[in-house]
Amino acid sequence: MRQAIIVSGGRIDDEFVRQVIETTAADCLIAADAGVDFFYRNRMRPDVIVGDFDSAHAEARHYFEGSEGIRIERLDPVKDDTDTESALRLAIRTGAEQITLLGATGSRIDHVLGNIELLGIGLTEGVPVTMLDPCNRIRMVDQGIVIRREEQFGTYVSLLPYTPQVKGLTLRGMKYPLTDHCLKGFCSLGISNEIAEDEGVITFSEGILLVIESKD
Repeated sequence: MRQAIIVSGGRIDDEFVRQVIETTAADCLIAADAGVDFFYRNRMRPDVIVGDFDSAHAEARHYFEGSEGIRIERLDPVKDDTDTESALRLAIRTGAEQITLLGATGSRIDHVLGNIELLGIGLTEGVPVTMLDPCNRIRMVDQGIVIRREEQFGTYVSLLPYTPQVKGLTLRGMKYPLTDHCLKGFCSLGISNEIAEDEGVITFSEGILLVIESKD
């Protein structure tokens, strides 16, 4: 399975991002605009750089511009999408079958929410996209999933309806189980559940769900 990692320009914990890259063995490393600064700081080499370069440090950009074998996709700064969206769509066009998005959270809540929206691109294209930071793993799903306790990310599992309602939501193996529940918006019912058995089983019959595994 071809895997791509995109490093975006949000808040980056260098040690965490290095560990993810080193353990994933991705086929393609993509820097989205200021994500190029991470590669420069850590003397790592991306395969592709995408952006309008309005936030990347010039020193990092110039360094990689002079390196052979790196694909550089320059974007018009007057555009309708973000550099991260362009990087995500490029990864899918070039054959990625699974994508990890790093550096996609931080102090800019508008960017965080916008990046969560981008998970839907993977959903419609049939390419799983996962947002990761040191405290969170975020996925968007339109069918049930199983999370093994030994493989879960952090302590808590929160479920938020992305569509107005998620019908038939049933939770097994969880501290707070549910059976055939209709989870609607404007409600915090799905926050901070925990896996109580060897695995947590999440099923539903209709809708789109955000699954957030987190730790303090």
